[in-house]
Amino acid sequence: MTQSAALTDTNGGLTPALLFALAELHDPGGVSLPRLAKHLGLPGSTVLRGLHLLSGAALGGQPGPGWVRVAQDEKDGTRWLAWLTDAGRRQCANALNTPNAPQVAATDSLHDDGSPLPAPLATRRVQRHPPMPETAAGAWEDDAVAAEVPVALVFNGLSHAVMMATPADLHAFALGFALSEGLIDQPADCHGIEVRTLNTPAGSPAGTAAACEVQMDIAARCFARLKDKRRSLAGRTGCGVCGIDSLQALDLVPERVTPRAWASALPAEAVLRAVAAMPALQSLNAAAGAVHAAGWATPEGDLTDLLEDVGRHNALDKLIGQLAAQGRLGEDGFVAMSSRASYELVRKCARLDIPLLAAVSAPTSLAIDLAQQAGITLWGLCRPPRAVRYVGMDGER
Repeated sequence: MTQSAALTDTNGGLTPALLFALAELHDPGGVSLPRLAKHLGLPGSTVLRGLHLLSGAALGGQPGPGWVRVAQDEKDGTRWLAWLTDAGRRQCANALNTPNAPQVAATDSLHDDGSPLPAPLATRRVQRHPPMPETAAGAWEDDAVAAEVPVALVFNGLSHAVMMATPADLHAFALGFALSEGLIDQPADCHGIEVRTLNTPAGSPAGTAAACEVQMDIAARCFARLKDKRRSLAGRTGCGVCGIDSLQALDLVPERVTPRAWASALPAEAVLRAVAAMPALQSLNAAAGAVHAAGWATPEGDLTDLLEDVGRHNALDKLIGQLAAQGRLGEDGFVAMSSRASYELVRKCARLDIPLLAAVSAPTSLAIDLAQQAGITLWGLCRPPRAVRYVGMDGER
């Protein structure tokens, strides 16, 4: 197995696979797009989109990392060629030799019983307008899209929620959901997690992936509390408070986070450094273009973790679950989101005592109000070189 194929199998990441494939196929004249796509076993459109993300091109006003150079063949203007830059070669070396490189969560491929999970990416036929250089006009071709499947969360045998989610990192998702929703008080209240595949729900469209079920064994006191206040909850990719039966059930009183001087005084440069590092690690989004990300950064703005999901709330739960599983909850750091900052994200951060939330898009009015009440420093519209602070020192705004 080639090095790039091994990396793809290990973490499902398009970014490392592209970099190592370019290193393996090194050609001073450039590696052609068809050759690279065949080597990786991916559609040419997916590979080209990933290459542009890794180049120095400004996408959405934000420059890429400059690890790859992409250009059209001067002799044949229909061919795309790619090269690793010096920065890209250093990144390959760092990925192999640096144990503290940012952690992009491994994409689950097997359930606990050894059966396969639904893939986080699916293939659908598309017609591009205008077509890609290597595609005939009007032709239909395969393209990668984000998978979205029902994930049932079951606690001590009691089904509590069905969330529409990306079928990856489901152990982290379940643990993070239980913590961020207050179903358990600490990671130690989780005694075990098992993931399995269910049959495709009746009435689903043809080709729909199977559903997943996550069984969590939680402490007796937490389960008793869950049964006391149990409500039917049907989660969606969008947002809202699905399933509550009255306005009185709304939980809009957040916990106060522990004050940290560094969070309220954090400069915009540190926030933007973390946000700028996110796109290069968003491998699912690079392939499908419909996936949110939640990242964890140090107070210096160094991005250390990133998880992805079609739902922004799910992505944050996966991040929380990964930190919890590694015993890192409580370490100094902040959350960076690829989405808008909704009140639910603020609420989850407050429950986990996370003092700062930064989002690429703007917050809602309720998100600002809850952040102020919780003492969370809230940043929005974080699009380098600009960012907006909505709530800052001691909840001021």
